This record gives sequence, structure tokens and C-alpha cells, in this order.
Amino acid sequence: MSLSCQTISTRLGVLKLNCKGLLFLLVFTISVCGSASGLCPTACICASDIVSCTNKNLSRVPGTLFKFIKRLDLSYNRIAFLEPEWVPVLFDKLNTLIINHNSISSIITGSFSTTPNLKYLDLSSNNLKTLGSPLFQELRVLEVLLLYNNQITQIDSAAFGGLYKLQKLYLCCNSLSHFPLDLYIGKHKLTELVLLDISYNHIQSVPIQRISLVPAKRLSGIYLHGNPFYCDCTLYAMLIYWYHRHFNSVVDFKNEYACVLRSDPKGSNKLPLLHDNFLNCSESTINVSFHAFGFIHEAQVGERLIVHCDSKISDAGTYFIWVSPDNRLLEPDKDTDNFKVFHNGSLEIIDPQLEDSGLYSCIAINKRRLLNETIEVRINVSNFTVNRSHAHEAFNTAFTTLAACVASIILVLLYLYLTPCPCQCKTRRRKRKLPQSSAHSSILNSTPSQDPPADEKKSTSGKRVVFLEPVNEPKQGQNGKVRLFPKETVIAESILKTTRAKSDSDSVNSVFSDTPFMPSS
Repeated sequence: MSLSCQTISTRLGVLKLNCKGLLFLLVFTISVCGSASGLCPTACICASDIVSCTNKNLSRVPGTLFKFIKRLDLSYNRIAFLEPEWVPVLFDKLNTLIINHNSISSIITGSFSTTPNLKYLDLSSNNLKTLGSPLFQELRVLEVLLLYNNQITQIDSAAFGGLYKLQKLYLCCNSLSHFPLDLYIGKHKLTELVLLDISYNHIQSVPIQRISLVPAKRLSGIYLHGNPFYCDCTLYAMLIYWYHRHFNSVVDFKNEYACVLRSDPKGSNKLPLLHDNFLNCSESTINVSFHAFGFIHEAQVGERLIVHCDSKISDAGTYFIWVSPDNRLLEPDKDTDNFKVFHNGSLEIIDPQLEDSGLYSCIAINKRRLLNETIEVRINVSNFTVNRSHAHEAFNTAFTTLAACVASIILVLLYLYLTPCPCQCKTRRRKRKLPQSSAHSSILNSTPSQDPPADEKKSTSGKRVVFLEPVNEPKQGQNGKVRLFPKETVIAESILKTTRAKSDSDSVNSVFSDTPFMPSS
């Protein structure tokens, strides 16, 4: 049977088609309709809006995929790098893209311009080494990003810039040596991130003081287990606090947290980090960390204090109740004496007193999600005036002691350097004097006293002055010394007093027990 020309009547007129024209029109219509509705590539399996092209030795995305697919699986292929045209068509409905277990070593900016509505991207088990900036800026609605089991050693601070909706980031099993703090603090921080898995990397220390600023809702999802941490009491205190807060990242992997001593860099002997009495860490060190994470709050008498309830479920619809140390319920819109609770969970103590110290409990309840959490907070109220007076007294005592020590030192120095010449100097001076006579070291001259006037006689009665006059008779061996007797030491000058009876007042002679008697002339 052969095809002949036929006349086809239509409302628009008569269309004449020959055999070749009719065949060409049929093929064109099928091809156009097929590409519009989508043809499943021979290397893939298609099911409704899901296409799986796993383990087909592909190096790029097939170009015949229909546009309305929502999930594309390209795992276990030979894709080596991602560039702006690696996906040939715009897939504006695609929300899940799986490219794990390929050979991807680099990602060029703009590679995801044809898949702008991705919510789930799996790039795990590839050969990525560094993440430059910015790589994923087109993915404004991405929520989950899997980058585990690569060889990533460095992440640029802006590598994840533009991922405003990202909630979960998996960086496990890479070669990171530093905690990616830019994800939480800085210009490109991810405000919606609630899970960060950086377990089994090469991280040895964590910036604990800066991490403490992260809200518990985001903090509870940081997984750090399997890293070769250096043993540190501050790190121990942070993990203990997380454990008491029932963070799944610590509770579920308690036995995977270990550390090595700094003296053992090879890590031949790992110590369990969450073991009781770890390294005999002092209570003060632990309290410092608890202060940083908001578990302990200090207040002064009379100074208003506001304590926040840092709950993991502090989203819309959460109701907060506080329990005081004396078991009183403190609720929003119900002022109780000195306390006030706000709808965001914060507790205000208007006029703190010493008796307000103790352990408070914040209970967060979310009925819609059927969740609840209890957070314990310790508040210490102290009297600044009393503390200051004690400190002032201690300062005065210390200052007085110091001043006494300084004064003592000054007096000793004055005594050493400003006192008269010591004995050796006197001996030298005496050696310079002329030699004296050895027969008589001195002559006692007693000057007879004349009868004094009546008014002076009373005051001078019974007193005589004796002068020592050396005799200039030098002899060898005397060395110029003045002696009263050959075997006695001289006293340079003295006033000799003698007591006598009134009847002897006119006597010109004075008798001394061991002085030769010299009659007056």
C-alpha cells in the first residue's frame, strides 16, 4: 500500500500534504513533544519526578532530562569538576541533587546557577581540598549541605556566603585543623545553622570563650567528637556543661570524646575527656566556663539583674516558667514580689537581696511541638559595700606593713652611713698623735677653789673639776696615747664628783679612791 497525496479539509481551508512532508511533520512533533515532556535517558531510571543515574560512568548531566524533575541522583560516576554549564538546562523545580562518590576536585563560582531552588545538596565522598569564596551563593534556599568524607583542609570565611537558609552542614571526616568560627560569628555567619558536624577532623583546640556567645539553640548541634584535642580543663568544663544540658552531640557520643597530653603529641595514650575528676581540674576553672556559658550569674545587692533562659526550643509558641530556690512559680504577666518574667523567657530581679541567691530553674514548654526543656541557672547575690570595706581594710593593713618595712630600711641605711666614725678610725687618729710619757700618763691638777660668793656657794658646794694634761715626754712604745695608769684605759674627759661634809667645804684637796694625792701649792 502506497501513500498518495490527500486533501485534508479543515475549517481553515484545504491543506495538501505529500508523503515526505507528512513524515517529517510526524517526526518533528514527536521530538518536540518528547523533549517538552521529557525523555528518560537510557543510562538513567526515571520514576515520576525522580531520576536516578547512579553508577553509569557519566562525566556530565544528560541533556535530555525533562525540566520538572525534583530529585536527581548522579552518585558513583566520573564527574571531575563543576562549572557553570555542567547542568545544560535550567531545572527550577529541582530541590535535591546527589553527586556523592564522584571525582570532584574543584567547584567554580556559578556552578549552581541552573539549579537555584536546591534544598538538599550532597557532595560527600569526593576529592575537594579547599572551599574558596563564594561557591554556593546562588543557592539561597539550601537547607542541607553534605561535604563529609572529602579532603578539605581550609574553608574561606565567605565560602558559604549567601546560604541564608542553611540549617545543617556536614563536614565530618575531612582534614580541618581549625574550628570554623566564621559560621557563627562574623560577616558571613549562618544565622539558621542548627547542626554542624565537624567530627573526626584534625582539630586540637576550640575557641571556647567565643563559642560561649552562641545561643544554645545552635550550640546544641555542634558535633566535635573524634578530634585529637589537647587535654584542657576549660574544654572539659565546656563539654561537662553541654552534657548537663543534655546536648545530643555530647550525650550520644560521650565515649568518642578523648584528648592527648601536650607532652604526647603523637597521641599514643588518649584520655577520655568526659571522665570524672578529669586531670583534677579545679572548681574555679570549671566555674569560669560556667560563667561564660551563662550557668552562673553574679549580682550585687540593689542592682537590677536580668537572666535569659537560653533554651534549645526558644522558637515561636514556647511558654516559659521559672522556679525560684524556695519553689515559687514565676510566670509571665504575674509579677511576684521582686521578680518579673518576660514572654521571651528572661527573668528580672528588680532589687536583688542576699536571700535571693540560689539555684533557679527555667522550664520551656512548646505544646505545638510537644517539647519541653529545663535549664538550671545559679544566681549569687553579694554585698559590694561589705566586700569593699573588707578589701579596704586589707589594703590599709598591707600598706601599713609596707610603710613600716620601708622606714626600717631607711633607718638601717642612716645608721650605717651617717653615724660617727667607727673604732678603727679612732685608732688611726690616735696613732697620729705624738708619743706620751710612760711614767705619768697625765697629771691631775686640782685647782683650789676660792670661796665663791654667797649666792654661788650653795650651787658649787662639794664639786671639783679635774683636768687631764698630757706630759710631753715621748717614749718608744707609747704610741702617743694618754694614760692615767700604765694598765688602765683612758676616759678622755670627765667631771669627777665627790661627796663631802659641809665642814670640809674649804678644803683644797680632794681624795679619790685610786688617784694619787696631789697637795696644792
